[in-house]
Amino acid sequence: MSNSTICLRTIRELLTDQSGKPANYWIPAYQRGYRWTQLMVTQLLDDLWEFIQAPDAGQFYCLQPIVIKPLKDGRLEVVDGQQRLTTIYILLTYLKDLLPHFDGVRFRLTFATRGEANEAFLANIDQSRGEENVDFYHICQAFRAIEQWFSGGRSTYRIKLLTHLLNTDELGRNVKVIWFELGEDDKPVNAFTRLNVGKIALTDDELIRALFLRRSNINDRETEARQRKIAHEWDEIEKALQNDSFWYFLNRVGKAQNRIGFLLELVARSEGIPLEFAQAQNPVFLAFSKKLSVENANHEKEWLKIKEQFMRLEEWYENRLLYHLVGFLVHESVSLDEISRLAKGCTKSDFRLKLRRRVFAETIGGTCPADLNRDDIRTQITTKLQDLDYESDRRRILSVLLLFNIATLHENSQSQHRFQFDSFKKQSWNIEHIRSIASDPPENHSSRIEWFGLCAEYLRTRHGNNATVEKDLLAEIEGFKALDKEAAGPQFEPLYKKLLQYFHEDGETEPDHGIANLALLDEGTNKSYKNAPFAVKRDCLLTRDQDGLFVPLCTRNVFMKCYNRRADNLMFWSAEDRMAYENAMIETLTNFLSGQTEGAQ
Repeated sequence: MSNSTICLRTIRELLTDQSGKPANYWIPAYQRGYRWTQLMVTQLLDDLWEFIQAPDAGQFYCLQPIVIKPLKDGRLEVVDGQQRLTTIYILLTYLKDLLPHFDGVRFRLTFATRGEANEAFLANIDQSRGEENVDFYHICQAFRAIEQWFSGGRSTYRIKLLTHLLNTDELGRNVKVIWFELGEDDKPVNAFTRLNVGKIALTDDELIRALFLRRSNINDRETEARQRKIAHEWDEIEKALQNDSFWYFLNRVGKAQNRIGFLLELVARSEGIPLEFAQAQNPVFLAFSKKLSVENANHEKEWLKIKEQFMRLEEWYENRLLYHLVGFLVHESVSLDEISRLAKGCTKSDFRLKLRRRVFAETIGGTCPADLNRDDIRTQITTKLQDLDYESDRRRILSVLLLFNIATLHENSQSQHRFQFDSFKKQSWNIEHIRSIASDPPENHSSRIEWFGLCAEYLRTRHGNNATVEKDLLAEIEGFKALDKEAAGPQFEPLYKKLLQYFHEDGETEPDHGIANLALLDEGTNKSYKNAPFAVKRDCLLTRDQDGLFVPLCTRNVFMKCYNRRADNLMFWSAEDRMAYENAMIETLTNFLSGQTEGAQ
């Protein structure tokens, strides 16, 4: 780099400029926001304290480089080291009441995007505002880590740490940084990408942001206006993707990194990532870099492609029918690339038709009637549902049950309720038998105790101890629990049969593995109440629902016995209940897949 200089500077030398005023470090738009974790902040403090405590650790503790480019107005553009510099500033904010005793001042951090808001927040960190945006969140996390580090017996460390941090005496022990100052002809963005490509800390989206927001010496005012516009739109898109309802509609799992990276990857894949980058560590960044680094590259045009892709996804999200069709396919691992190809070059009605046929393939299989003939679809659904078996078709059953929940929510055209993909995907789900399998009793002593305990809880909470039958059963359960393993063995089967008889689940010897006896249940509940009687499961599910926890609508309807209008006993799941449940499933799926609910937008 031409005319560049490198040296060591103490932390105190970072605080002020040559005139003695607080130095002004400018964070350009191409930089990512502050992203240090609490662990990283704690590790820095631990390292500093270890240096302070060890007399043979040398004359200074050296931090990693800070790369800057002096600007004509006196500001210092931070090209690399923003995270370390911001962490030092947050530490000084925490210790600001002690700074006057050391003749110290805080330097300034100014920002190209969210400038005044970020600068003011850093100067006076209000942890109650941590959820306002992603930058505030990470700043508050860092501040909290510093508070926790100094808590308890370390409250007296503040003065000693600040003494070493601001010491300038070469004979004393202090903290320094490697100061790398770019020359007049060096280009900051080129240096930024060169310094950061390959580092784990920077993701593709952060590097691509730098490409879009690079400065130019030509039409500088016009370029700055474009830069501000893209930076603002970038932040708005990232903010929209932070909405879990929107995010989980488009993705199967959460993501730790900035979510806009998913959108950039989608755009890059749609245009084809060059083969020479396919195996690289940063393939998406390299694909964008190739396009944006050529002479006369049209940044506005490339950015427009990203915006258009985002608006297309947003349109699908806002349309209730597309939300349910696309959201289901995404859950079934159909890629957004494929879904986008289905949408390309066709009308909205044709797109909906293609989506329905794809959904049909994922759930029912076989060939979907080209015209979505209702009778043909109903026949295929009926045959498929009757053939499904718990032992051999679990994946297909899970898909069908999920679609049944979605279609049930969607079929009411007067309702605006949507399936909660975010709540659903944040949990693990299993297929559970609605009526327990009498021929599959708990085998070991501990699981038998647990099973009887579930029954006892139901008997106590729903019937009290007044009814003679319930009182006698509770007494027998308590007697069984008091026995040791050997003595309890012979007593299990008689008591087990009594309880099955009480819950009306003793009449079937063959397990019912058909879909009419299956529902979706979250993994935690499934493990806790596996093979419990219907009445016990019902109490559990209704309690979860009353507590505001997510229970799929059709699972709730099953245990409320909503499908059989003649239901006269809420304690057990009868053959008549199963028939009504299966018929409801057939009719609802037929209406949804044949387009009978097309108007429920």
